[in-house]
Amino acid sequence: MFFFTICGLLLPALIYQVNASPHNAQPKYRLGRERINLNSDWKFRRWEENPDGLIYDYRQDLENLTDVSILKPWILPSGNDFIKDNSKHYQRPEGNSGSNVTFVQNDFDDQCWTSVTLPHDWAIAGPFYTEPDGEAIVGGGMGRLPVFGVGWYRRKLHISNDDKNKQIQLELGGAMSYAMVWLNGKLIGGWPYPYNSFQLDLTPHIQFGQDNQIAIRLDNPVDSARWYPGGGLYRDVWLTKTEHTHVNQWGTRFTTRDVSNDSAVIDLQLSLGNTANYTSKVSVITEIYRSNTVTGQQGRMAASFPATTVEIEANDKISINQSLLLSSPQLWGPPPTQTPNTYIGVTRLLNEAGSQVDAYETRFGIRKFEYTGDDGLRVNGERVRVQGVNEHHDLGALGAAFNVRAAERKLEILRELGVNAIRMAHNPPASELLDLTDKMGFLVFDEVFDSWERNKTANDFHLIFSDWHEQDLRAMIRRDANHPSIMVWSIGNEVGEQNYTQELTEIATTLYAIAHDEDPTRPVTASMNFAQPGNNGAPFPDILDVLSINYQGEGIRDTPNYAVTKGITTKPAYPLFHEDQPDKLIWTSESASTVSTRGTYFFPVTDDGGAPVNDSSGGNTTLAQVSAYELYSANFGSSPDKVFATQDQNTYVGGEFVWTGFDYIGEPTPYYTSRSSYSGIIDLAGFKKDRFYLYQARWRLDLPMVHILSHWNWAGREGQVTPVHVFTSGDEAELFLNNVSMGRQHLDRYEYRLRWDDITYEPGELHVVSYKAGKFWAEATVRTTGPAVYLRLTADRQSISADGVDLSYITADVLDSQGSVVSTANPEIEFSISGSGEIIATDNGDPADLVAFTSGAHINNRHMETSSRIFALSTQRLEMFRALQRYDAPVPLIPAAMALCYFLISGGEAFWTNALQRCQTLDKKAGIVTRIDCIKKIADYILAAVATFLGAYLVTAYLRNRTSLSDHKQKYPRGNSRVLSLLKITFWDSLMLFLMCYPEIGHTKNGEANRANQPGAESPRGYLS
Repeated sequence: MFFFTICGLLLPALIYQVNASPHNAQPKYRLGRERINLNSDWKFRRWEENPDGLIYDYRQDLENLTDVSILKPWILPSGNDFIKDNSKHYQRPEGNSGSNVTFVQNDFDDQCWTSVTLPHDWAIAGPFYTEPDGEAIVGGGMGRLPVFGVGWYRRKLHISNDDKNKQIQLELGGAMSYAMVWLNGKLIGGWPYPYNSFQLDLTPHIQFGQDNQIAIRLDNPVDSARWYPGGGLYRDVWLTKTEHTHVNQWGTRFTTRDVSNDSAVIDLQLSLGNTANYTSKVSVITEIYRSNTVTGQQGRMAASFPATTVEIEANDKISINQSLLLSSPQLWGPPPTQTPNTYIGVTRLLNEAGSQVDAYETRFGIRKFEYTGDDGLRVNGERVRVQGVNEHHDLGALGAAFNVRAAERKLEILRELGVNAIRMAHNPPASELLDLTDKMGFLVFDEVFDSWERNKTANDFHLIFSDWHEQDLRAMIRRDANHPSIMVWSIGNEVGEQNYTQELTEIATTLYAIAHDEDPTRPVTASMNFAQPGNNGAPFPDILDVLSINYQGEGIRDTPNYAVTKGITTKPAYPLFHEDQPDKLIWTSESASTVSTRGTYFFPVTDDGGAPVNDSSGGNTTLAQVSAYELYSANFGSSPDKVFATQDQNTYVGGEFVWTGFDYIGEPTPYYTSRSSYSGIIDLAGFKKDRFYLYQARWRLDLPMVHILSHWNWAGREGQVTPVHVFTSGDEAELFLNNVSMGRQHLDRYEYRLRWDDITYEPGELHVVSYKAGKFWAEATVRTTGPAVYLRLTADRQSISADGVDLSYITADVLDSQGSVVSTANPEIEFSISGSGEIIATDNGDPADLVAFTSGAHINNRHMETSSRIFALSTQRLEMFRALQRYDAPVPLIPAAMALCYFLISGGEAFWTNALQRCQTLDKKAGIVTRIDCIKKIADYILAAVATFLGAYLVTAYLRNRTSLSDHKQKYPRGNSRVLSLLKITFWDSLMLFLMCYPEIGHTKNGEANRANQPGAESPRGYLS
């Protein structure tokens, strides 16, 4: 029995030590501040027509509405903190607009509404609109999904009486769009721009000790974007509680200067607030800690700013500026040649009694960016060629709803490609995405607007630009400025004012000044596709710090193949811009716009280095597919080969951002009957197109690789010319068809692919051997396969967190009897799942596939369509495993604690096993004795369980008493009492101990686990009918 009591005492102590690590040091650092996630327990409903008579402001698509309430005057004051000139602040009107609407009332019955968990995209489930563009309510440009309409979200929020002296703030990471927030029937405020994060003060309208009703209204107009925007509360929602004296929203700014390997100066600007009606005096302490580059956990202290004491007048704000010199800094820089090291700044406020009233953590990095006209971008003194891609905000089949794992997977694939930079096209990203770029070492081009006052679609940002441009630009920079990955701010993309000198000058200089006022350490740019250098055009290049050129650098429609298309024509513009602005960094902010469908090939193949796609050149309107020979582009674009050559001919160019890294929903050039784009190097499902290997060959010259296109399943093309192209990071290659050499070719200067355009198809095997500097480098083979026989399922990771948020991407490959992928297979596959998992979505990456991404939580049918790959996206919903993770401990540590318990009692294992066997045998010759043994055994189990429970409860209670009550509530905000919460915690402790400490429980026959159910394991062969 002693052993079990020890186990009960041991486990909570071990896990508590994990919880008390510096990274999770809640008691030490977060007293006075609570941040509670509000993603669960929402009710939602959407209407296609306006259901409530409320609008933000008049707009064209609402001209038929009568008797409406305009809420703009009540919403504008929400942005006052981001208007520098106090005289321009908006005054809230009298009254409470919208208070008579049913949906904002506390007693409204919303039980018939849909229960949702945030982040939530109301449109992604579909169905797709299949009517032609012009007839569909939402056409191909916005993804053919039901993004438009008015949506309402409601949620109860209990605020205890203990919080009466707190400031209560609601934080929305992103709301699509025209967000308006009510609390207990009172209009609090809102924010029209859907991509910015914002915060609203709920404090004056909280009913303490009671349930409070939050109601959020969103309005997504038709024709509000050029791509798929999604709809709903598509990012996280948080509740933040602070004392009256606190660090303000995004109130820390760390910058670095005089950076070297030996030392760096860290400057800190702090913004503090006091909402009390009396003067507050606090001591301010900011400490700098190292951060683990893998786990992000907080390490040892590296430095500390001098403590200072300040007084803040009632209802006032102040700023504090401090500096320190850090020796031997660990610099942040992009891999593979540098390491993305980060630091954590912990700012604490102490009152006159020495008690902590606030703690605010900020992750930042120390690095030095240099932007040069002749040498491009330098990071910490090293020239870094920008190998970037553009990325829209959707996550494929998940839609706009942000998910950290889905974003991380995209970045992992891009890292494999060789990408080192991301342009956030064309709006502020989720802050969690920037956390990932910091951690993984990607450079970021952070962009705020796609349009200014001249519109691109009828209901885009131009409707609110004049009222909100300052607030939105300042909000983005203030939120994002501490991220070391951000290297430049972009104030616009291909804006309509480029060729209108007066308009351009007024707006561009205003935005430029705002950006530099918020952050004088980074340059300002904007992406240009019409602007001209010198005296030939409007002065856009003169205003900007960095010249970001879309497509003009390599020339637009300047070759015979493209001359037949309509639109602007320019010669390669790099030399003109460089001559006009020799000291400014030049890069291509959008390049190529090559289009293709993965696994699809059409003949003949163009003989030139690139061609615009049409039905006689790489395209098929009937199928809505584009050939994957990776030579065809939108008529304003060009092939990767041409982009590479033009940049190599102009060595001062700092690099490029390819349009795009991944296919995205909407804007499906050239076929607007489709749902998603064709421009990605990787398709919407995350599968690599052939183009992936062309860019990898250029961007990862040290990686031995060679790739053959196309596949070699061409039944019916026997004897016909079927070109073979090879991409390699070597400099030459030899191709073999059925062991016969087709010749050895060398990559000449300004060549980036090897072409065997006269190969006649015959079934068999293509094999290529690549060489570099005359030595073997890499090899690859493609074969003619047999018929499809079975499926192979492969998970992207061996295990995932069972928190209902983490994801596993399960790839289904169709194989022949020899285990080779059948590239031309196109079966319909039914996905199903049993147990505690859930299928979130499926996708095959085909832009023309209009089957809904989601068709039920457990079963989903989808054709392979264009290739032999498809994924099912699943997550786990295991409540017990959620409980195991309640301490924020790494999952492997909990089984480790269990294993220690097992070790402690292993000496008694033989006794228990023998007793159990006697109990199960019930020997007839000694039946009474055996039954007595059985009764003793059961009693021992009961006593052991009680001892374990009591031991766990005592230690848990003792350790929790060392933690502040506010911290306890932060971790367990729904607990009704401290004792009840401790009992719940202890129950799971005891259950885990009890199950793990008895070897007879939970074991399969012969002690072997069911491998088929293990995450990441390949499935048994499933034969196709």
